[in-house]
Amino acid sequence: MRVDDLRSLPLFGDLDDGQIAQLVAAGTAVRIEPGVELFREGEPADSWWALVDGEIELSRRVGREDTVVGRMDGPGRWAGGFRAWDERGVYLATGRGTVDGRVLRVPAAALGELAEAWFPFGSHLISGLYHTARSIESTARQRQSLVALGTLAAGIAHQINNPAAAAGRAVDELDETLRTLVSTLGLLAGQDVSAAQFVAVDALRAELASRPVVTDALALSDLEGDLEAWLDDHGVDRGWLLAPALAAAGADTGWCARAAGAVDGPALGPALGWVASTVSATALLAELKESTGRISELVGTVKSYSQMDRASMQRVDVAEGIDSTLAMLGHRTGGVTIVREYAPGVPPIDAHAGELNQVWTHLVDNALDAMDGSGTLRVAVELDGTDVAVTVSDTGPGMVPEVAERAFDAFFSTKDVGRGTGLGLDIARRIVVERHRGTIAIDSRPGATELLVRLPTD
Repeated sequence: MRVDDLRSLPLFGDLDDGQIAQLVAAGTAVRIEPGVELFREGEPADSWWALVDGEIELSRRVGREDTVVGRMDGPGRWAGGFRAWDERGVYLATGRGTVDGRVLRVPAAALGELAEAWFPFGSHLISGLYHTARSIESTARQRQSLVALGTLAAGIAHQINNPAAAAGRAVDELDETLRTLVSTLGLLAGQDVSAAQFVAVDALRAELASRPVVTDALALSDLEGDLEAWLDDHGVDRGWLLAPALAAAGADTGWCARAAGAVDGPALGPALGWVASTVSATALLAELKESTGRISELVGTVKSYSQMDRASMQRVDVAEGIDSTLAMLGHRTGGVTIVREYAPGVPPIDAHAGELNQVWTHLVDNALDAMDGSGTLRVAVELDGTDVAVTVSDTGPGMVPEVAERAFDAFFSTKDVGRGTGLGLDIARRIVVERHRGTIAIDSRPGATELLVRLPTD
């Protein structure tokens, strides 16, 4: 490569021969051959490429195909070299030769040094621009992530609060119930109840387990009143306290009469108190089991959603990830009808599960915001050719064309500050397209918006 080769190029028009000579000395002439790759998208942009003659095609990976996004087809066109000012700069496209020619390749470090020496102020401005833009983007995304995390945390805390409170109440009541149970056993022993009598009372207690539970509130109230009156008529102390527990277990006055036939006199009250305490303890244990089980399910949902203790790349059941996302956002789905359409036989795919869950979160969150508390959210998963196709649709007002066109732009949002996660579709697009070689598209019209994500199975 000679100085004369570059002198006529507009790119170097403001440089003198000495500066061009320094650039030539710092660089290397590289031949362009059709089909030969010169630099690759996503790799460190540690070289600057200036076209002298020939042609280079620029392409990016979109889904499973390489899409041409531009051409270096005129002398003086250039690409790369971003690491001269940004230590994390990468190539934005892949460059392949299409027409024989030459390109000057200059290491980014050398380019940065020359630019600093020739144009110190300009070099400073470029470096500041790179770092400022990256800092703003990083801060904005961090803030967005924190807001989203806070929203999810508040939602899961709300869901956990109810079963946790129920478990706490059950424990407190169980403590009192067990005290009563022990005291009634002592009273029974004091009445010289025989083993045969106790066995008869226990058989009556066991019978209650097979009786249907009264669920109608009015019927249950009437039953409690009948039992309380019967207990008062038969001299049982604190009938008002025993009646609700016996009624909840399915006991009626006929059952009480049979109990009176098994143990009579002063032993009847302690016997019924023991039965009431026993059935109450059983009911409270069932409530405690259900509450703690619900908490365990929610914890499992959080682990599934965040993919804790799992490798980043793994075999992923897409429908399972969507279900965990819907569970995480369950506090927001009140009033919304959720329709799941999961086709059978959809195979798992190799994916970054936690990242895909971010995609489903953005799509579902946007749909819920669009419907504002009422409507139908439809989520479909099916195998379409060699792709797993996921459709998230809502019955909201839809996007106007101007919004749909910009939906995948970074930082674009139609939401108020502090609400939701922003549209977040630029994040979703990068995860789907760049990380998983898939595609994502919008189809929006009044009353219906549909996001279609396609993920390759191979």
